[in-house]
Amino acid sequence: MTQTLHPMLNIAVKAARAAGAIINRGSMDLDLLKINTKSPNDFVTEVDQLAEEAIIDTLLQAYPSHGILAEESGRERGNKNSDFVWIIDPLDGTTNFIHGFPVYCVSIALTFRGKVEQAVVYDPCRNDLFVASRGRGAYLNDKRLRVSRRTRLQDCLIGTGFPFRRGDNFQRYMKMFETLMPLCAGLRRPGSAALDLCYVAAGYYDAFFETGLSPWDIAAGSLIITEAGGLVGNFTGEPDFLNQREILAGSPRIYGQLVPLLSPFTRVIQEETAPAETAPADPAAADATAEAAPKVRKPLRLRKKDVEGDGAAPAAGPAEDAPF
Repeated sequence: MTQTLHPMLNIAVKAARAAGAIINRGSMDLDLLKINTKSPNDFVTEVDQLAEEAIIDTLLQAYPSHGILAEESGRERGNKNSDFVWIIDPLDGTTNFIHGFPVYCVSIALTFRGKVEQAVVYDPCRNDLFVASRGRGAYLNDKRLRVSRRTRLQDCLIGTGFPFRRGDNFQRYMKMFETLMPLCAGLRRPGSAALDLCYVAAGYYDAFFETGLSPWDIAAGSLIITEAGGLVGNFTGEPDFLNQREILAGSPRIYGQLVPLLSPFTRVIQEETAPAETAPADPAAADATAEAAPKVRKPLRLRKKDVEGDGAAPAAGPAEDAPF
């Protein structure tokens, strides 16, 4: 990469690449993997655990006073009282991985007092590295990322996730799909939310939505999207998505059109994460989401220009001062 990375981001990249090497080695001997089931259709392998350990070791060697929130080990390591918390998914897309389907990634985000400040998503299959620092833009390898400029929902490709956990309301999902599918060019579900969010930032998708996600699934991707000029919130357009178990992200014009369509389905997944395992919501998205949706739970009233727009995505707003 030619651009100069923030020192903390540089350490995160080092950690992500170390995990990626472990994942790539594991992918060559899938038949020998030890696979455990955390819950129905929710798997963890020894590769997840080894990759997570490598990430945490790398981060804490550089920043021993920082906190850790990781998918497999929770808050077992790191300083539980630190303002700096690394949110880690060592292998997002484990089900894809164990089937040899090459859509999975490493996701690492650093929060400071609840706001995501640094983000890395690494796709070891394609050697694609998505990075972002607050106020410094988002990049795929050496290329600056910008969200899609499409303005008509009927032209849009939208990413999502399908229900797979016990307790998911399948009929409610079907109603969501029934609402959106006739209005867009297509829905896609590759199976890695962190990569899906990066694909919105890159303009491959025009939007993404899903319920039932955890902070480690979305923390890094959310900053990459906002630094690429996109918007992130929950289904009603509010910025407190990180612990809401639902997320909507997209280019500004398309985000504004999706809020009234998805708001009837808000909070369909009950909060199951214990308080000690959650991360604070990211209030930094509040200013951005204000343009696309009001901070209320009733459906958004769209203006004509929100639907027909000029296609121009706004630049990412200036970051608030932080010790970075």
